Amino acid sequence: MNEAMIGVYGIGIMFAVLFLLRIPAGFTMAIVGFCGIAYVTSIPAACGMIGAELWNIFSSYGLTVIPMFILVGEFIHYAGYNDSLYFATHRWFGHYRGGLAITTIMASAAFSAISGSNTATAATMSTVAIPSMKKYGYHPMLNAGSVAAGATLGVLIPPSIVLVVYGLYTGQSIGKLFFGNVIPSVILTVLIAATVFFICYRNPSWGPKGDKSTWRERFQALPEALDILLLFGIIMYALFTGVVTATEAAAVSCTLGLIICLLRRKLTWEGFIASIKDTLRISCMVFMIIAGAIIFGRFLTLTRLPFEAATWISSLGLSNWMLLCAILLCYVIGGCIMDALAFLLVSLPIFYPIVMAMGYDPIWFGQVITIVTTMGSIMPPIGICCYVVAGMAKDIPLGTVFRGSFYYIPSYIIAIVLLMLFPYWTVLVLSNLVR
Repeated sequence: MNEAMIGVYGIGIMFAVLFLLRIPAGFTMAIVGFCGIAYVTSIPAACGMIGAELWNIFSSYGLTVIPMFILVGEFIHYAGYNDSLYFATHRWFGHYRGGLAITTIMASAAFSAISGSNTATAATMSTVAIPSMKKYGYHPMLNAGSVAAGATLGVLIPPSIVLVVYGLYTGQSIGKLFFGNVIPSVILTVLIAATVFFICYRNPSWGPKGDKSTWRERFQALPEALDILLLFGIIMYALFTGVVTATEAAAVSCTLGLIICLLRRKLTWEGFIASIKDTLRISCMVFMIIAGAIIFGRFLTLTRLPFEAATWISSLGLSNWMLLCAILLCYVIGGCIMDALAFLLVSLPIFYPIVMAMGYDPIWFGQVITIVTTMGSIMPPIGICCYVVAGMAKDIPLGTVFRGSFYYIPSYIIAIVLLMLFPYWTVLVLSNLVR
């Protein structure tokens, strides 16, 4: 059998195991990858090869950035800053039609700036925002859809775990990736918020106006919300000026986040312990996905499938734009059926060399595929953010959550088109300034 075909069969088996046996993505990739390497070589060779690969990756000092950024997000979560952010944005935007949905999206963006996780943002904002919107009579689709769409910003806005892993995998500067992500994050946040205005314009009863706060009440709600923005600003400034590396920035953010929570007397001992436990659980999940992707990626490399795919695609004679659109379509489909981080790591060995050969900037490509795969987190059949929201809001069916999230899909498409039309002004103008 042709070696490349072995790789194709391996991908098919991986998806079959993933969906039929419901084994988590990291374990699925590791099991299928190991069996594939053993089939192509031998069991002893597979054990030695995998051991060397995992040691080379997990002995890297740079990987410590992942648990530290997760930890600071957990500190902020258990300190109750999600309530503070929601309360502050509600004071400023709640009196507009659809204002509570706008509040949810803005608070999600602020929380995402520290959390870096879409599932954490979805769970947090579901507990805060959904009851408030129910109280004011918001339509369930607008209610749940805005929470799910807002939660996707957790993967996009720095410190994005997906961007961190992309940078470590491709050898790109995490600082450049973070700053190249600023304008795309703003664009997508604004587009998602604008979608709420459009929905409420078409269906005024879906998002009734809330109570109008006085200017005094609005400014009184700002101090605690500004803590988060200050923390985010310090970290981004330090990265921008080159004062610290990404790993050092993660450590500084943990320290500052903990100090702020303690000074505000918002983090209890129970909350601190829960933060540590959740950080361990989430970090282990992320590292298992990385380990599985490394093993499966080595299997694909041995079968020469990435090189054969690159040769076949080049022989088609398509323009660079058409090839890029075909690759992005694969990411849309992959993001729908698989965890965004897992699919990213599985697909990079195949698509990243092709995209680099076409002459595209790696920092720009990282932003584009992050948005594309993030879109998959609100699309069936996986749609992890929709599942989290439906799980937190017991009386809103999963189908309603998915239908509500569909209204926001054009926002992602417009953002991707803008990035493709104006790569310099949307990404590279800031990333090129990083030292």
